[in-house]
Amino acid sequence: MWRKSSHSNAQGGDCVEVADGFTGVVPVRDSKNPHRPALVVTDGAWGAFIEWRTSSHSNTQGGDCVEVGSGVPGLVPVRDSKEPARPGLVVGRDAWDAFLGSLK
Repeated sequence: MWRKSSHSNAQGGDCVEVADGFTGVVPVRDSKNPHRPALVVTDGAWGAFIEWRTSSHSNTQGGDCVEVGSGVPGLVPVRDSKEPARPGLVVGRDAWDAFLGSLK
């Protein structure tokens, strides 16, 4: 199942889609050309693409927390801290800021 970036749009935004459900690899494709071949990278390579920061509420007992990535201008990658090998979600910076504001 392919997940589109939150920045993909009907005008063909410069975005990617990521597929879930593959063991050890992450398929990535251009959302503007979904019929072209996907780029398949290892879980490790995908995780290394982004610098991840673990929530201060994560713990060794598997707390229900997230990791937030940095280094992607205008976007905030988010993933489950209990399953870091799985692809995360990518949300726009404005949406992330609004989410954080609602928690205060």
